[in-house]
Amino acid sequence: MNLLIDLGNSRLKWAQQAPGLWRTEAALLEHAMPSLLDRLWRDMAAPRKIVMCSVSTSERMHALEKWVQARWSVVPQIVRAQAEQLGVQNRYRQPEQLGVDRWVALIGARGLTSSAACVVDCGTAVTVDALSADGEFLGGAVFPGLRLLRDSLVQGTAGIPATEGDATDCLARSTADGVAAGTLFGLAGAVERLIDEYHHTLGATMRVFLTGGDAPVLAARLRAAHTPVPDLVLKGLAMIADTL
Repeated sequence: MNLLIDLGNSRLKWAQQAPGLWRTEAALLEHAMPSLLDRLWRDMAAPRKIVMCSVSTSERMHALEKWVQARWSVVPQIVRAQAEQLGVQNRYRQPEQLGVDRWVALIGARGLTSSAACVVDCGTAVTVDALSADGEFLGGAVFPGLRLLRDSLVQGTAGIPATEGDATDCLARSTADGVAAGTLFGLAGAVERLIDEYHHTLGATMRVFLTGGDAPVLAARLRAAHTPVPDLVLKGLAMIADTL
């Protein structure tokens, strides 16, 4: 069994992969890494191979590496962005500076389609990336996710309290609802604008893949056609694991 790990800013996602087995799970990073892993993975069978990508802090990543090595005597193989991998070419000016979660998601998307693709990852940050039919990552946009947008309003103003609102209607009748609706509808609008821009570059056959923790919330407000793939990064890690 392979253990595939996507260590993000706010969540830990993983998949157990073997012939006939694909089991994915996730947990919030609300506790210290050793105690969190003691609770989550204590009864997990020892994996044959561990393949991991991380955009979290180096402290969290090193704590995870130390835990799995002590528990299973397996050294994780850390994935990093490259100039080219599995049919995807990285056109960043400095390819190694591309966020590894974005890189792995692009590889996952390439495994799902030979058409041009737009990958929308709705996590702590939202990224909208363009992949040509030839497998070239042409670039992408990065902006704050829902939580960061809402927190910035609370922290940057004196009159907006830190309360959860109802994002159902953009004609909100309270400040909390206005913040919830404004950030959600605004985020959906920004993503749709980028999808439209990418269609002009990549053509009408471009497919849109939606992933990340806030994807279900955003999907309800997106008018653009899209395919939800909650485990897109893990799918990309599985493809990489097959080559290691």
